[in-house]
Amino acid sequence: MKPFFSNTAASDTIPLKLVVYLGLLAVVLLFSVRAWENTTPVLEAAKTENQLDEAALALRSIQSGYARELSDRHGPDGTMCSLSFSLPASVSFVSFGVDPDPDLSGNLSDSEWTLANNTLICQYADGVRKRVLMEGPLIFFCQGKINEKRRWEPVRGLFDPGTAENSSLQAGGRQVGVVIEAPGSGNFIFELVSENGTRYTMARF
Repeated sequence: MKPFFSNTAASDTIPLKLVVYLGLLAVVLLFSVRAWENTTPVLEAAKTENQLDEAALALRSIQSGYARELSDRHGPDGTMCSLSFSLPASVSFVSFGVDPDPDLSGNLSDSEWTLANNTLICQYADGVRKRVLMEGPLIFFCQGKINEKRRWEPVRGLFDPGTAENSSLQAGGRQVGVVIEAPGSGNFIFELVSENGTRYTMARF
C-alpha cells in the first residue's frame, strides 16, 4: 500500500471538483439574475395596476359626499380621499380625467391635452398604457392650489364644464384633469368642492 503522502489522486481531483462546482454555481446564479430581471417588470406592473384599481374605487366612493362650496371661505372641507402611490421608473405618468400625451411621444408639453372623462391612465416609458374606467356620473377632475387665504381652490382658466363632453383643453389653460408624473411615491389627497353648481374632484397637492 502506498504511503498517504505519496497518494496524489485526492489532491489532483479535489481542485477539479471545486472548479466544476463553482462553474455550476455561477451558471445557476446567472440564470437566477436573468429570471429576476425578467420578473421584476411584471411584478411592478401588477403592483401599479392594483394601485390604480384601488384609486378608482376610492375616488368613486367619495362622489356622493359633501362638496365644499368655494364661495364659502369659512366652510368645512369637502369629503376627501387619500390615494397611495409608489410608482416605479418604468411609469411615465398617471393621469385623472385627462390625456396629457395623446400622441404617445412621451412629452407632456408638445401636444394639446384631451379630456378622458372618468378615466385613469397609467402610461409606461415604452408607451404601453393601462386605463381604468370609473362608471357612473361624470367626474370633473381639477388641479388645486392654495390661495392667499390659505385655502385650496381650483387653478383658474378658460374651461367651461358645460362643454366637457366635446372639449379639449390646451396645456397652460385651466387644468381640468390631474397628472402625477413618475417615478414618485406618497399620499395624494383629493377633495370634493363645488362652484356655481358644478362639483369638482380637486387635487390637493
